[in-house]
Amino acid sequence: QVQVVESGGGFVQAGESLSLSCAASGSGFRITAMGWYRQAPGKQRELVASITSGDSTMYADSLKGRFTISRGNAQNTVTLQMNTLKPEDTAVYYCNVHTVVSSSRSLIHDDYWGQGTQVTVSS
Repeated sequence: QVQVVESGGGFVQAGESLSLSCAASGSGFRITAMGWYRQAPGKQRELVASITSGDSTMYADSLKGRFTISRGNAQNTVTLQMNTLKPEDTAVYYCNVHTVVSSSRSLIHDDYWGQGTQVTVSS
């Protein structure tokens, strides 16, 4: 139904920047929100940033000011600009897509995940 693909991860040194992209494709859905999560080794997955269909954004408190989420140039895409990266930012970053499918008799919400893209920041 919905496919989610991330790109842009890589290996950088502390203080450098990376930009991640996420693209959702498929049919029969309407996207209500897209966001980025990350999971570092030995830690639980956590929210990084999200953006709604109404362009409301939300950030993890510790990341606000360094990371920026925005809509991409193509439809159903988002970007995550990560500046002044730190070693503790090292993680697999996952794109999440929240969708809704409506009909005259039903309203179904779903979440779809990409396979993740690795971000490694060396000190």
